[in-house]
Amino acid sequence: MQFLFSAPLVYRLMRIGLGIVFLHSGLSKSIDLNYFSGVINAFGILPESLGFPAAVSIVALELLLGTGIILDKRGSLSGILFMLLGFMAVAGYALYMGYDIDCGCFGPGDPAGEAFSHLHQVLYRDGVMVAGILYLYIWRFRNGLRPRPLISIVKKNKLN
Repeated sequence: MQFLFSAPLVYRLMRIGLGIVFLHSGLSKSIDLNYFSGVINAFGILPESLGFPAAVSIVALELLLGTGIILDKRGSLSGILFMLLGFMAVAGYALYMGYDIDCGCFGPGDPAGEAFSHLHQVLYRDGVMVAGILYLYIWRFRNGLRPRPLISIVKKNKLN
């Protein structure tokens, strides 16, 4: 068990894997934002007029945070955690309401999404990713790692 929290390779692989999942999710949804906004509207949580802006915002955040976690930038891990908790809350709400709808997780053409009735699987998958995030936080704490903020790169390039 000690090996898991001392091996930088495990930390990197988990971080990069999580980033790839979010990049894939964001890119898949960006192919058809109208479809994804329709999925958002199907949950009935937001007014329909906010479906498309919410779709664009979610896709942009997934792409930004996915890139940020791959580059190990401060705030990305927390952002992904909050997004996952939000996704889990929405999926839980849909299950509670008895909805049989696509989560929209990986855009149009997602085999799991087309099959519907998979919101339980979505909760389990997101729960596994949350466990991975907790591992990453513990690894950082045990190894004294504090990622650099994304803004530090921007400031450094402006000075040159």
